[in-house]
Amino acid sequence: MTNLNHFDEQGASRMIDTSDKEETQRMARASATIRMEESTANLIRNKELSKGDVFEVARIAGIGAAKKTWDLIPLCHPLAITGVKLDFSFLESNLLQITSVVKVFGRTGVEMEALTAVSVAALTVYDMCKAVDKVMVIAEIRLNEKTGGKSGSFVR
Repeated sequence: MTNLNHFDEQGASRMIDTSDKEETQRMARASATIRMEESTANLIRNKELSKGDVFEVARIAGIGAAKKTWDLIPLCHPLAITGVKLDFSFLESNLLQITSVVKVFGRTGVEMEALTAVSVAALTVYDMCKAVDKVMVIAEIRLNEKTGGKSGSFVR
């Protein structure tokens, strides 16, 4: 189990001790997609859903989720995040992509925060639209890029 750093030599779970790590600027970019009925996409684009502006509600939910990742994922550290940005774009007429960029100056990365942001934003879109579209599919939640820290950069 030495390859998985959230386990000690005996296989017990542990939170990584970051006290000896160097503080660096770190960034993570993640994305998720939601496939929906074309009519649902049009309601979102035209801001015609009774619950309000889907993108703005999902954006606030995603930002809040990034800030609370440590409270949701048991072995994540609480971080003083310096920035969270969420963007929404239709890749196809009925395929929405949500992208997050999360930044921190710290001792551990923000990959989980970026992934949590897009996941909760996608769930919020689903929640706001489920009355008109029960066949939406949330998919392709993934890390696209990360920078900073000892392990260096990653680009999908």
